Amino acid sequence: MKIWFDTEFIEDGKTIDLISIGMVREDGATLYMENSECDLSRASGWVRDNVFPNLTGPSFSRREIAHEIIDFAGIDPEFWAYYADYDWVALCQLYGTMMDLPKCWPMFCLDLKQMAHALGNPLLPDQVTGEHNALDDAHWAKASWEFLAKLADANSKSPTPPKAGSQ
Repeated sequence: MKIWFDTEFIEDGKTIDLISIGMVREDGATLYMENSECDLSRASGWVRDNVFPNLTGPSFSRREIAHEIIDFAGIDPEFWAYYADYDWVALCQLYGTMMDLPKCWPMFCLDLKQMAHALGNPLLPDQVTGEHNALDDAHWAKASWEFLAKLADANSKSPTPPKAGSQ
């Protein structure tokens, strides 16, 4: 099952502290949770201005979030995110170390930016709902993946031009 997700977080160069996570499954089901254990007093001005206004609550403990994600993702999920590095770390840290991830989960996340780069960096669809709300961003990631998948499919069906000098 493909799952597109996004996180909002506080980071200081040493620590990534999850604020919220939003997920969208390929069947359309969604999950949105905020972390009650996040120390919001450590947020930068940018996070205060751009993320805080988009928090919709309620908040849950990290343990509760981790359990809900296991139920939501199921066995053998395929995770996708845009510029996924910090999002993936924030998600994985809910379980402890990488070795503590649920069984049958990958130890990696697929990255939409890398997919876009491989396809020539096309302009991605506009985000029609609020940026910096993790669930809205996850919906946008799904829409962007669908756009890129269609582009990749169209590119694979176009005839390959002959090499120079071949007839």
